[in-house]
Amino acid sequence: MTAVDENPRVELRRAVVTLRHRLEEQLDLGIPLARRDSATAVPQTRQPEPPRTTETGQLVIEPPPATGPFDGWSLEQVRAEAEKCTRCPLHTTRHTVVFGVGDPTSNLMFVGEAPGHDEDLQGEPFVGRAGQLLTKIIEAMGQTRDTVYICNVLKCRPPENRNPLPAEVQECQPFLLRQVEMVSPKVIVGLGTYAVKLLLGTEERISRLRGRFHDMHGVAVMPTYHPAFLLRNPNAKRDVWDDMKLVVARLRGEG
Repeated sequence: MTAVDENPRVELRRAVVTLRHRLEEQLDLGIPLARRDSATAVPQTRQPEPPRTTETGQLVIEPPPATGPFDGWSLEQVRAEAEKCTRCPLHTTRHTVVFGVGDPTSNLMFVGEAPGHDEDLQGEPFVGRAGQLLTKIIEAMGQTRDTVYICNVLKCRPPENRNPLPAEVQECQPFLLRQVEMVSPKVIVGLGTYAVKLLLGTEERISRLRGRFHDMHGVAVMPTYHPAFLLRNPNAKRDVWDDMKLVVARLRGEG
């Protein structure tokens, strides 16, 4: 190897030693090793705040605001947005988005928990066994599925019909709020725990809430048992019917 070949390596070694000494001096003086111009710095992605839960892991949701992020949107625009939604992992396992059905000008709205197997395949809420029971309840009230509006808190089916996760409820909340705002019903029937939690922002049990109306920004909310619960507990059907009689009376202006 010639002297000419050695010179670049010698110079390189000297440069490395010099740089190391300077870095050590900076560390001793407390000077940061690297600085980025604020104009060229890569912005850090803001991580969403985790949903609040109780010590037992139950979802805590504040009473929903009167308006949401879809202000000014039509119901069909919100539906289109929901159908392409990827806000939570449920979009990777769903077959269809189950948005809502019925009369968007109805004075009566039913809000359930989440789509099940049949709903996920057909794209319509409450079409399985629990849905058939809900249809009978609606007809007993003198209405039909076409004269009321029916939807769920979640628009996608949770795998194996498990309970909704707090983050899933949080991401789907804007869709439901806009549905409520656009339908503008006189009465909302909250079917089951998760619907009532979201509508009223409460951790109170359905058994303590049902039987009387609660206010959601001027809309009367009647909490009651989910039809799926009634299939497992037929004795609770009388309680639900008592609740629905109060709803019918309120719609008639009698309560």
